[in-house]
Amino acid sequence: MSSTPAPNSPPGAPLLSIRKLNVSFGRGPHPVRAVRDVSFAVGQEKVAIVGESGSGKSTVGRSILKLLPRTARIEAEEMRFRDIDILAADENTMLGVRGRRISMILQDPKYSLNPVMTVGEQIAEAYRVHHKASRQEARERALAMLDAVRIRNPEYVFEQYPHQISGGMGQRVMIAAMLIPDPQLLIADEPTSALDVTIRLKVLAILDDLVSARGLGLIFITHDLNLVRSFCDRVIIMYAGRVVEELRAADLDRAQHPYTRGLLASLPMLGQRRERLPVLQRDPAWLAADGG
Repeated sequence: MSSTPAPNSPPGAPLLSIRKLNVSFGRGPHPVRAVRDVSFAVGQEKVAIVGESGSGKSTVGRSILKLLPRTARIEAEEMRFRDIDILAADENTMLGVRGRRISMILQDPKYSLNPVMTVGEQIAEAYRVHHKASRQEARERALAMLDAVRIRNPEYVFEQYPHQISGGMGQRVMIAAMLIPDPQLLIADEPTSALDVTIRLKVLAILDDLVSARGLGLIFITHDLNLVRSFCDRVIIMYAGRVVEELRAADLDRAQHPYTRGLLASLPMLGQRRERLPVLQRDPAWLAADGG
């Protein structure tokens, strides 16, 4: 009789383990609690964190790299990446983690790329920050990385500035810059939300191939359940800063929590004509539910 691992059990040893993560903002008597008792682990797999805007999913991603403002307070029973206790890590330790071991692809390249540097210089710089390399070696690595993300003329694009390339190409440049240091875990925060459907699928295919080829762990932050259904291995559903459900992406249609079911019901489906999409009915009891 074969045993099937639980949905929240990553294959092999986890790269990242988080237990009872809480994030609040403000130092007064009534801080805003943005993340409440969130627990999960990530191995060499693709894990989606899904929820509406304001659910806390991006805050979770940024807390892993300690990229939140000083007004944020991060607490957890455990937040560990491999051999590093993230909670106890000082800034020097985190400088060695960010990019080199954990990279983060941000949502919109036009706000994330430096407008006064060519895109090739920015990719090469991401390599030289974490590796002892000459400018020529970094350039060659950057050109190879541009080729890996399926940019047809790497030499030409290397010399372009961010405003001279399209949104889809800019997102590929962001992926190249985040993967060139050769991290073990990649956090992608809404990496395709600004793209049209055709370009979105191409970028996801590139990301999927690179993650699989390099054996990375991926945290894919999104609000699009249709995307994660076929792209990810597991899905974590967040509501009001809490995890309300966790399941395999292939099992989304068998979700049990009314919030997840409400999100699924509100999605338009091809071949399934409805006069009106249902509006999600929220239950105050979800706020008091035990998250994580």
